[in-house]
Amino acid sequence: MSKLRIAIADDHPLFRHGVRTLLEATPDLEVIGEASSGDEAVALAAAEKPDVMLMDIRMPGVTGIEATRRIAAADPSIRILVLTMFQDDASVFTAIRGGASGYVLKDAERDELLRAIRAVGNGEAIFSPGIASRMIEYFAAARPAAKEETFPELGAREREVLYLMTDGAGNDEIARKLGISGKTVANYVTNILNKLQVRDRQEAMRLARESQSPQEEKRGGS
Repeated sequence: MSKLRIAIADDHPLFRHGVRTLLEATPDLEVIGEASSGDEAVALAAAEKPDVMLMDIRMPGVTGIEATRRIAAADPSIRILVLTMFQDDASVFTAIRGGASGYVLKDAERDELLRAIRAVGNGEAIFSPGIASRMIEYFAAARPAAKEETFPELGAREREVLYLMTDGAGNDEIARKLGISGKTVANYVTNILNKLQVRDRQEAMRLARESQSPQEEKRGGS
């Protein structure tokens, strides 16, 4: 039986060492490389093409979320399992939207982590029990608008600001349209970037455009 080839991306050497030690003691898994930043993770994925990459979220430079997006876009066959301490809705939904196939917390038991790695490597999606429950609750709840489902981590006014940004409006124009101050708009923009875990408004606008249906894009361009 061929082994699953695993890459580990985390900025804490001791954590990487612990995970490597666990995986190297597991007959059906093989560690093929490590990365300590998002940039290194993207480069490692391109060079080694692992079956599964274990991805932390908060790393120096390019975040784990952005690294996940880049890897998934470049090679969808590489399955990404987020392994992190962050379990807030913003981190979870942004990671899944970015292309992650699973989301497991770092305090998971040994058997839970191994089961998650094997499941993701075999093409399944898997989540820690608490996160899976929250996802079920979210998708079971009634949602009045598609845009809210697209960006559940954003508040209603934050979504308004994001879509006005996507239409090309600057902060002053957004302030006039919404009847709020420029400083308040700037605060909303900062919140949007933090919640979507992107570096600048251009990346946020790209996400918003990618989320639009063809009908929405047509309306936006008319």
